[in-house]
Amino acid sequence: MGDLYALDFDGVLCDSCGESSLSAVKAAKVRWPSLFTGVDSALEDLIVDQMHIVRPVVETGYENVLLVRLLLEMQVPSIRKSSVAEGLTVEEILENWPKLKPIIMEEWTEDKDALIDLFGKVRDEWIEKDLKTWISANRFYPGVSDALRFASSRLYIVTTKQSRFASILLEGLAGVPIPPERIYGLGTGPKVEVLKQLQKKPEHQGMTLHFVEDRLASLKNVIRESELDSWNLYLADWGYNTQKEREEAASIPRICIIGLSEFSKKLK
Repeated sequence: MGDLYALDFDGVLCDSCGESSLSAVKAAKVRWPSLFTGVDSALEDLIVDQMHIVRPVVETGYENVLLVRLLLEMQVPSIRKSSVAEGLTVEEILENWPKLKPIIMEEWTEDKDALIDLFGKVRDEWIEKDLKTWISANRFYPGVSDALRFASSRLYIVTTKQSRFASILLEGLAGVPIPPERIYGLGTGPKVEVLKQLQKKPEHQGMTLHFVEDRLASLKNVIRESELDSWNLYLADWGYNTQKEREEAASIPRICIIGLSEFSKKLK
């Protein structure tokens, strides 16, 4: 009956860290303009560099905006409003983000939905003003565009990215238009629920099911759902994950750690 691949987008197909970090800085300046008074380009560049290091903790795009402010507070004591910034390191963010995030959200009196809207709006404005530069701040991993273009398997995109941004990049950067009904983006529900929907579709009965992710936490969520036992699970070792996460994944029998070239061959 063939193979069905549910593919995460950021960290599996596309390296969007450059764009998401720059968009997050733009959004943070809109949200908290006074904090950026006196922040020079060198400090901005440092924060963008550090964003590449902490990227594995991001599940949904708005978290990038929070990380920019936290990294800024770590560098500039005079603007600190959070109790966690003093003495904090990027390594500790990698280890403790699920605990840190609710603390700073409360201390900064921030709202998740408002930040999601802001992050999307900033991207939309960048795209409207300069689509070419926005697209060029992203890159597809080597070989992925061709693997998507010539895939013999049925492909779905399952991502926490807003669907319109994934669609623009698939068509504009990879040259692979994927129908909107094949892209499950932010707002379509948790990934485990999307996988349940996909496996129930009549046209998918009898197909071999594969889910490729770069976030170990997302794969562990699937394992907790006995209804999803038929999915083959893969951790993308080129994506936004840490050595510690890859080592943990290697100890979980259900998860296969996959390399980029092997992934491309599987799709073809």
